[in-house]
Order: sequence, then C-alpha cells, then structure tokens
Amino acid sequence: MKLLAAVCAALDAAGISYALIGAGALTVHGVGRSTLDLDLLTTDRAVLAAGFWERRPGGLASADVRRGDAADPLAGVVRFEAGNEAPVDLVVGRSEWQTRILGRARRLSLGEVTLPVAGAADLILLKLFAGGSQDAWDIVQILAAGGRADFVAEVESRLGDLPAEAAALWSRIRGAEKA
Repeated sequence: MKLLAAVCAALDAAGISYALIGAGALTVHGVGRSTLDLDLLTTDRAVLAAGFWERRPGGLASADVRRGDAADPLAGVVRFEAGNEAPVDLVVGRSEWQTRILGRARRLSLGEVTLPVAGAADLILLKLFAGGSQDAWDIVQILAAGGRADFVAEVESRLGDLPAEAAALWSRIRGAEKA
C-alpha cells in the first residue's frame, strides 16, 4: 500500500482529481476479486506530460507513461511499480462522464491510505464502458452485493452518456437477470 499511498499523495499535492476503481473499489463495495494491480482513474491529462512524475517525491520508483492515440478510448495509462508491491495503474479517461465520476467519489480510509473511491453505480458504468467478459461478471457481482434497486436506477439515468455498446451490454445483463 506504500506505492498506492505515494501515487495518491503526488496526485493530491498536484491538485489532480482521481478515484480508486477496478478490483480495489469492487472490494470496498462488497465484491471480492483477486487482482495483481490497483487501478485509479483521472481525466487530468497533466499526468501524461513529459517530466510530470520525475518532479514528484515520495517513493515513486517507476512511472511508465503510455499515451493513447486518437482512436484509443483512453487518453493513456501511467503504470507505477516498486519492489514487491502491487503495481498501480493510473487510467486517464477522455470523457466528461468520467470526470463526473471523480466528482461523486467518496473519500474513504483503506488501512494506511485515505483516497476517493468510485461509487458502485459508477463502477458499473466504467465496467459497461470497458465491455469485457470480466467486466460483465463484475457488474453481476456488484448487483448481487446489495442496494441493487438504487444501482439500477442510477446506472440507467446515466447510461445515455456511454456508447451504444455499453447500453447493449447493460440490456443483456438485465435480460439475463430476468430470465
């Protein structure tokens, strides 16, 4: 967790909005899933700039910046690695709906790290956007973990912000639930 704490401290010091997403956030919402890394989301492209991470203190041993091209759904990813710790991926989104997720994230204490965590409905939106089979499984698990009626209403109210493929995946998942 020291690497995660260092990344979060650097983002906080720079005034960059971010939130825990992926399997780490799933665990906060009652869904246990094994993962080899921790994922954070931001939409601030400053983190992709040359030299940004070299200026940041605090134990950031390695920052591998990968920029997305014009066709990529992401602006990029920054991967942090240090010793035996779980790598941290800082996913850089491109869309306003992703920025709104950051605004809704709640700051929570997870052991030695306090950081913003994406809400369950927002995790579903991110999983719908990603669209893979693991993402679909994660959505089903979130819905099964509780508060389902609230999540469904919240997801459906925001689904119009996502591509048509995300809405189609949501329809398939909801259809399978009813079958």
